[in-house]
Amino acid sequence: MDLETETKCIIGVAFDVMNEIGCGLREKAYERAMVREFQLQSIRYDQQRQFPVIYKDTEIDTLIPDLITHDQIIVDTKTIPQITSREISQMFNYLRITRLPIGLIVNFYYPKVQVKRVHLSDRT
Repeated sequence: MDLETETKCIIGVAFDVMNEIGCGLREKAYERAMVREFQLQSIRYDQQRQFPVIYKDTEIDTLIPDLITHDQIIVDTKTIPQITSREISQMFNYLRITRLPIGLIVNFYYPKVQVKRVHLSDRT
């Protein structure tokens, strides 16, 4: 499942948000702005959907990704100097727990949006 069209759509939303409000705000501002743009473009999304974290048949925590679009793509907004292996590893965990195929890490730290696409099958 490639979801290339959907991924490009989400990246377009991120550029729209950046063009409108600029860089360097809190992550939550970008999450909310993306939600508003999803609404304006009639893109299906969930905000703060909860997933149980299970350890040896016991729920030990709850994972709450920022956004899920198209019922298949996790969108994690960031305002950090750069996307590192830490954020990528975190996204792999999100995908494993949620059983969703693709994650996008969207970084609004600099004037040019930085995006990292993570696919669960990329982890070997």
